[in-house]
Amino acid sequence: MEYRHEIKHLITDADAMCIRQNLSAVASLDPHARVRGHYRIRSLYFDDINNTALWEKLDGVNERQKYRIRYYNEDLSFIMLECKCKRDNVGCKLQERLTEDEVERIMRGDNAWMATSGRPLLVKLYVEMKTRGLMPKCVVEYLRIPFVYGPGNVRVTIDWNIRTGPAAQFLDPNGLTLPVEGNPRLLEVKWDEYLPGVIRRAAALHSRGSTSFSKYGACRMYG
Repeated sequence: MEYRHEIKHLITDADAMCIRQNLSAVASLDPHARVRGHYRIRSLYFDDINNTALWEKLDGVNERQKYRIRYYNEDLSFIMLECKCKRDNVGCKLQERLTEDEVERIMRGDNAWMATSGRPLLVKLYVEMKTRGLMPKCVVEYLRIPFVYGPGNVRVTIDWNIRTGPAAQFLDPNGLTLPVEGNPRLLEVKWDEYLPGVIRRAAALHSRGSTSFSKYGACRMYG
């Protein structure tokens, strides 16, 4: 697994406007966002009966992982299972394609087929569901403006309109959601070996420190 550096900042509307203008001059908008200027992400997060993923995040545990299933812009023809692993300030993401039917089966507890699927991440999720009681917990939805920059394999994103909803409505793009408290905006910067100075300057926030804010954590405060 290749780990990437990651830093987050909670920002204001004015920050977002300034950073977006700066990045537009030096980086490229992700091709998937060019039609709308942003895209919508709808994710289903998993946790166990003890809410281990939630508490590890809140307690600042050094090494942790969490599972989620997500799709973009109401498009149920492209759904991804992901396992996000974190260690210190670096992270990596394992991915596997799922069909809508497969997601429906996972959500209703029909998961024996996962063990013989021959797809490593799906088998890994099955083991976690059987041994730790991992289960769907909640929907996390938000809008994202993504910029990419080749040198350093940099990705800078601005997320807003973060909302949460019941796990059972994940596959309904219009399912009920509620805004999280404070209507936060989040800037995330990710890179491989180095962060180019041009991006460092474009996304600079001299008056704001980094944050460990978690969209999943904020959404789980509702239940």
